[in-house]
Amino acid sequence: MDAIECIKGRRSIRKFENKPVPHDILESIIETASMAPSWKNTQVTRYIALEGDAKAALSKCTSIWPGNGNIIDNAPMAIAVCAVSKRSGYEKDGSFSTSKGDKWEMFDVGVACEAFCLAAYEKGLGSVILGLYDDNAAEVIGVPEGQELIAIIPVGYPSESPEAPRRKAVSDLLSYR
Repeated sequence: MDAIECIKGRRSIRKFENKPVPHDILESIIETASMAPSWKNTQVTRYIALEGDAKAALSKCTSIWPGNGNIIDNAPMAIAVCAVSKRSGYEKDGSFSTSKGDKWEMFDVGVACEAFCLAAYEKGLGSVILGLYDDNAAEVIGVPEGQELIAIIPVGYPSESPEAPRRKAVSDLLSYR
């Protein structure tokens, strides 16, 4: 599969087969996702793989959007995607590099999340990036001190093949000056 096929073919998957994700495949996906660019090569993205009881506990941290708990329950694995705090967008002296302040870590983790999902798709796995979870989710997961929970990615073998939603025309997305 080439890059264009991968980008155009990947969909957000919310229903999964009851089949575990082999750890060697996950490690290959993480290795690929680690190639995603980051602010001054800070590589702030960290991953915590949750299975079994840990995943079940996380699925209960979704009262803000209960549907996300159902997706997590249905997936054989959920990945907590975290960022190392106070690195992306900062200078060595602790000052911000730009007026965007600490918002760069969200950008860096977003790029890494999409790289993760594309690498998973290439390996035959489905995924969806979730951002709605309760404030106590990081504590339930055990996110290390100095890191912040940014997103949750349920991952597994898809049991659905959703059609691509309608997309805006290029003329609506692109302008020239």
